[in-house]
Order: sequence, then C-alpha cells, then structure tokens
Amino acid sequence: MEDNESIEQQATSIPPTGGQGGWQGDYITVLVADASHEKYVDTILKTIADAAKVRGTGIAKRTHEYLATKMKEAKAVIALCGDRFAGFSYIETWGNKQYVTTSGLIVHPDFRHLGVAKKIKDMTFTLARTRWPHAKIFSLTSGAAVMTMNTQLGYQPVTFADLTDDEAFWRGCEGCINVDVLHRTNRKYCICTAMLYDPEEHLPAKIPQEVLDRIRLLEK
Repeated sequence: MEDNESIEQQATSIPPTGGQGGWQGDYITVLVADASHEKYVDTILKTIADAAKVRGTGIAKRTHEYLATKMKEAKAVIALCGDRFAGFSYIETWGNKQYVTTSGLIVHPDFRHLGVAKKIKDMTFTLARTRWPHAKIFSLTSGAAVMTMNTQLGYQPVTFADLTDDEAFWRGCEGCINVDVLHRTNRKYCICTAMLYDPEEHLPAKIPQEVLDRIRLLEK
C-alpha cells in the first residue's frame, strides 16, 4: 500500500525501455481530472473497448458525455505522460451515496507494467474515501490484477446480494456481452467477481487541497 504522499505531485519515472510499446519518456503524472481533460475521452473509450476485445470479456459501455461529466464533477482520475494519455478510472455513488464504485480502470498499452494502474487505483480509492468516508466501496471485475489491487486495499470478496440494489447501477451492466448470465441467475452472480470495502482503513494517497476545494464548490 502506498504511503500518504500526494500521487498528483509525485511523478512516476518511465524507464527508457518501459511499457509494452517501449515508450521513450520521462514522467507519468496521475491526477484528479477536470473539464480540460475532455479531449482525451474518445481515446479512453477506444482503449477500454480494445482491451475488452483482447481479453474476450465484457465491459459496461459508457458514452463520451458520461466520462466528460465525471471529469467535470471531480469523479475521475487520469494518468498523463506529457500530453499523451496513459491511464484512467472514474468513481460513482449509488443508493443515496451509501455505496461507491471505482470503475473503468484502464492503462494504455504503451504504459503497462509500470505501476500506473496501482497509482490510479490508489487515487480513485482515496478520492472515494475522502468524498464519502462512510460509504462502502465495491468493485465488479474479471481482471486478476484488479482483484489483487482490491485485496491490497482491504476489499473482500462478497456475493452480489451484498452490493447496492440501486437499479441505475445494474442498468449499467446491460451493455456488457455477459449480461445474459446476470439475467439467468437473477442477479445472484455473473462472470465478474464482486469485492467490497467497508470503510475503516488508512488512505493510500493524499488528495491535494486544491482538488478538495473544487469538490466543496461542486457539492454546494
């Protein structure tokens, strides 16, 4: 688990031969996204779709407007190497803010195997815990790497019955290629593993004060 150092201010060094694409670069910065990052949304959506095809797994489909709104609401985290997109994730609340999800975690192929996903996960987790300290945080994932990161943060495997009953959340699964499994089992289980965090842990990252100030303005 990371210590309480600000991930936004802590740049991650990229080795000269780092990443699957052998990217020649210097630093990746992981930060809470805002409206200025909307220009990356189409690239993010394509990267998510391409990854799902490669893995042969389902993923809830999101629109350009949906992700852009998450950025404007300080509910998204983006990783950048200069002006190149490196990674992304977003958060959402459900059930009158009793539950929070951290979703859509993706790292561009050029920047994989550099620890970018872990830093994004730490930032989204900290953002969720900071904004909704009493909410339960849950994750639905079919990826082993995400399960490992969740476990390190204190998530536990649970049944689908332990998750939110907010219909708006479950409608998000309708765009997944495996949604028929969810329907056939009456929403008791699916291809994804359900994991839940009950909020009594130390935070793995620090949200900068300027972001906290922006969040307070958004919530007024």
